[in-house]
Amino acid sequence: MHFISQDLEDYIEQHSENEPELLAKLNKETYQKILLPRMLSGHFQGRVLSMLSKLIRPVNILEIGTYTGYAALCLCEGMQENGQLHTIDIKEELIDFQRKYFDASPWGAQIFQHLGEAIDIIPTLDVKFDLVFIDADKENYINYWEMIVPKMNKGGIILSDNVLWSGKILEPVHPNDVSTKVLLEYNLLLKNDPRVETVLLPIRDGLTVSRVL
Repeated sequence: MHFISQDLEDYIEQHSENEPELLAKLNKETYQKILLPRMLSGHFQGRVLSMLSKLIRPVNILEIGTYTGYAALCLCEGMQENGQLHTIDIKEELIDFQRKYFDASPWGAQIFQHLGEAIDIIPTLDVKFDLVFIDADKENYINYWEMIVPKMNKGGIILSDNVLWSGKILEPVHPNDVSTKVLLEYNLLLKNDPRVETVLLPIRDGLTVSRVL
């Protein structure tokens, strides 16, 4: 997942906005108590998500893949006062952990948790979105994309995480590696989809920014 040296990553963090105190606590507790803490967005990517949200000023946000709620809180930083964030995850054991930090933030009442498969939940959301963050099972990225684009407001932004997949997108693909196969197809889809304009950023494990036309 790391394409540049740790020293350079440290320099980047030191010269970007500081990590808010609540998120630093969430970060620390995730590493102490939760499996696979490397899934956390972390300080630098979190500040990127925050900055993008502040530039977009979304009313309605959708996040696919909550994990411990770090990215959700970063996205809320740019949300308008009457906004809502809907976040979907399949792990029931993380619901209370997420809610603890959501309620400790200024946006607790505006964050709606959905438990279950995103494929089933997305069609039930009768909302047009201004900002979407896809960070869940890679096998369904194309399915999520096709479900989300029609639910976007014109000019809305779709963010897709892990699109460089630790560099596996440049390596020979193992026959059983479904995730890499799907991501290769997904990256090509976003490049050629006439409904959006896209730029792939080499941030952390790859972050694609797609603007709906």
